[in-house]
Formats: sequence, C-alpha cells, structure tokens
Amino acid sequence: MQRRRPGRLRPGDRVAVVAPAGPVSDGLLDGGLAVLRSWGLDVVTGEHVRGRHRTLRYLAGDDEHRAEDLRRAWCDPSVSAVFCARGGYGCLRTLQHLDLDLAAMAAQPPKIFVGSSDVTALHSVLGPRCGLVTLFGPMIGTAAFVDHPGNREHLRRTLFEPESTTVLSGPAVEPLVGGTARGVTAGGNLSLLVSGLGVPGTPAPPRGAIALVEDVDEAPYRVDHFLTHLLRAGWFDEVAGIALGSWHSCGPPGEVRDVVLDRLGPLGVPVVWELGFGHGDHQLTVPLGVPAELDADAGTLTLDRPALA
Repeated sequence: MQRRRPGRLRPGDRVAVVAPAGPVSDGLLDGGLAVLRSWGLDVVTGEHVRGRHRTLRYLAGDDEHRAEDLRRAWCDPSVSAVFCARGGYGCLRTLQHLDLDLAAMAAQPPKIFVGSSDVTALHSVLGPRCGLVTLFGPMIGTAAFVDHPGNREHLRRTLFEPESTTVLSGPAVEPLVGGTARGVTAGGNLSLLVSGLGVPGTPAPPRGAIALVEDVDEAPYRVDHFLTHLLRAGWFDEVAGIALGSWHSCGPPGEVRDVVLDRLGPLGVPVVWELGFGHGDHQLTVPLGVPAELDADAGTLTLDRPALA
C-alpha cells in the first residue's frame, strides 16, 4: 500500500519539538529551536521537552509524559510537523504508552515526522500504522544539526523544497555489491530494528524493499550479532537492495566493512557502503516509505518522487 506524503513546509507553519527518548542539552535545544525559527517557522515545544526522569537519568522525563507530548503534537491540527529533539534511549518505552492512541493518531491528516537513531522505533510503527512517509534525519537538539550547516541545509531543503533532494549520496559512498534495485525504503538504526522483531504492530520491511541500515557505538562483533539475528529472523529475506549509512564509533571502519560484506554479501542484492545518513558529521535526511532506485555502482539512492507533497 502506497503511503501518504505529508505536505511540504512553508514559512509561517507551526511545528512541534518533542523529546521521546533521552534528555536534551538546553544549549543545543535552544540552538536548534533558533534555527527552526530562522526558517520562518512557528515553533512550539512539548511541555516536557526539557524533562528528566526522576530516577532513570538517561530518559527525558517519565514515559507517560514523553508519550503525551508526542500524542498532543501529533493530534494538534495546527501542527504541520513533529521534530524529535534527540535520540539516545527511550522510544521503545514511549511506544508502550501510545498503543491506545495509535488509532487516533492514524486518523489525523498527514503530518511530517523527523528523527533518527533511537527514533527508529517510532518510525517503524508510526510510518506503517499511519500510512505515512517519514523522515530519518538529524535531530534539532543535537550537535549534528546545530553545528553542521550542511546537515541543516539538507533537512531544510527536504522540508521546503523536496524536489531538490530526490537524489541521495554521500562523500564516502562505494559499492560493496554492484547492481541496481527498486523498492520502497525501510529501516533505520540496526539495534532498534533488532529490538522490533516479534513486537506486535512492528512489521517487517515490505517485499522488495530498499533496506536502510546504520548504527553507532557498537563493536564489530555486535554489528555481526545484530545482522545475523535479522538474517535468521528473515528480516532481509525479501529486500531488493541495501543502503548502509554511517558506523560512527563502531570500531575500525575496515573491520565493520568486512563484517557487513560477510553477512550481507551472500544475499546477492546490491549493497552500497556509507550512503551518508545516520550518525557522525555527515547526516542526510532520508525518507522512509517512498519508492526509490538504489544504484550501487553509482552510489546513489534516487526517489521516484519528492518525499513531501
């Protein structure tokens, strides 16, 4: 089933910023909010966006509060887009408190949703359940957004001028397995994809998908572990191609590359290394749920149409 495309942003649109996972640095959050306002947007924040869990300090406030901020922003008809402030950990816990709200959220008009890393857990549910294209991109309360003009500009163009970001490629891209493939984009952070296996309401990639996979702070043997688990669970069985993102702080890049080639090369589908999304300095905004062509030899992912209407 083809997913709906939210409308592109225009100056004056209202957008909401929420923190569904880890706690946010006040300085980085203020910097990110200032950037959004410089784009002409009317920015509101969730009530608990600067929160901190009472005992579990790695969470941005209580689970119920994080979920409520997201639900309110999503169901507010005046809000055109919801931005996640940062990842870290916590979205899986947030989802536990959204189960009863998902039908109401799915009934809302199409809305832009932006986030990456731990937010993969939300993409994996909200995208399919709401039938929406979502954006896997830099989060506004992080250094990758505040301190990197290129990342900010690519997100801005995706939001306001989506026809200008239909061809995606990164500076370190190269083919691991050559060839071309067509399919609908799906995936995100590797460890979160593993966490979604077997969970009701978290579907596997659609048949013939272009799988997007990246991670951070995972040793090569753990990357091997996660990929092997997904392979044994059948997650990769029907993918048409694989676009790999960054592997920031995952050990020597050559070792990670060897692991990925060993695990995914035998699938016989095109595989491209370092397309340019994920963690690290270079973070493209990549739509999930859109038809696209992966050309591993050219190192490009080309969307059939802009991510936003």
